[in-house]
Amino acid sequence: MTPGAVEVVLYHLCDGPDEVTAAYHETSRRMAGTPGLLGNELLHALGDPRSYVVVSRWSSWESFTAWEGGAGHKEQTAPLRPFRDTTRDRPFEIYRELASYHAGRFAPATRGV
Repeated sequence: MTPGAVEVVLYHLCDGPDEVTAAYHETSRRMAGTPGLLGNELLHALGDPRSYVVVSRWSSWESFTAWEGGAGHKEQTAPLRPFRDTTRDRPFEIYRELASYHAGRFAPATRGV
């Protein structure tokens, strides 16, 4: 990840992969070119066939909050909203990288807290 980058994890529930995958692709298409968005991925929980996670990576907290507070945020993410996991207290978490190891690197990459 980029120094100062954040990851946003959104939890979703769906009975089958086709619907949530189609919604993920449509949301990703709508978000293409969003300033500060480094990428995203859709993950399927191996322990729960109904559980899916979308992880988006942002260059900074500031770029994420600027997008989240903008007018297009809700329209861009509308395809995935019906699948939000409302059984959780919060259907999302936001993480800032503190340290990481990458292939080919012998020392940990650390970030200021």
